[in-house]
Amino acid sequence: MTATPSLAETSSVRTLHLIAAGSIAVAIAVMALKYCAFLVTGSVALYSDALESIVNLVTALAALLAINVSSRPADRNHQFGHHKAEYLSAVLEGVLIVVASILIFREAYDAIVAPRVIEDFGIGMALSGLATALNGGWSAFLIRRGRSLRSPALVADGWHLFTDVMTSVGVIAGLVLVAVTGIKILDPLLAIAVAVYILWSGSKIIISSMSGLLDEAASTAIQARIREAIQRSGDGALEAHDVRTRQAGRAIFIEFHLVVPGNMTVHEAHEICDRLEAALEAEIEGSEVVIHVEPEHKAKDHSKGTIPL
Repeated sequence: MTATPSLAETSSVRTLHLIAAGSIAVAIAVMALKYCAFLVTGSVALYSDALESIVNLVTALAALLAINVSSRPADRNHQFGHHKAEYLSAVLEGVLIVVASILIFREAYDAIVAPRVIEDFGIGMALSGLATALNGGWSAFLIRRGRSLRSPALVADGWHLFTDVMTSVGVIAGLVLVAVTGIKILDPLLAIAVAVYILWSGSKIIISSMSGLLDEAASTAIQARIREAIQRSGDGALEAHDVRTRQAGRAIFIEFHLVVPGNMTVHEAHEICDRLEAALEAEIEGSEVVIHVEPEHKAKDHSKGTIPL
């Protein structure tokens, strides 16, 4: 079984590929800047920041691969498409963040045992600040575009970069405090705080992605739009009930039962279904609609969840 993607879908996929490729370029630039900041200062806190940037590069590569796989059309072995590949990328990202936090804990412990002197403070802060500004702008772009394109991989990557920005701001502020007070142990303690924070953020990404893998329903706002589209375009039918949705990456699968008059012909019922499918696909980009037609004695008397038409 194969399906031909629409022009809109093809355009969205191309946009996703360009953004994912851009994430790789940004990750390389940020990683280089942060690692240079660590080399010139010797700060374990800046080391922790640079280490997370390596994770950023790996996850950007994983996101590009996941988007490439998820954009493939349905085939004989994957008849509902490959949409969930992006969730796997997001889970991988969460796991790598957790691994990075463990490595930071280890480096911080070594720094506590043998405190280090921070050198070339001004150059290090300038490099770290430049990297943080670059990350901040790109993370906001990823979250905004990822949501508009309904890409879990891009949204997860954007939120991960946002946590990187927040930890970088904390690192810079903490190192300023170290420079002012001269208390060397503040550097590894700051690294530990960064590790705890990214451990928490990684756990959130994993939990959110698992919800998608477990066929989480569409958001309340999208479900409301689905009901409105059914009400607008269901003329000729009696009611719709048992509306169910599931989110799979950029695709939203919609299923419901449509009750029609008992004397209606198959041709007439099919025309109503075609109209509903077109309305839903226009309202919810990337939707896949399945309608089960039933005779009027299957009506549920406007019970909870029923949509009168």
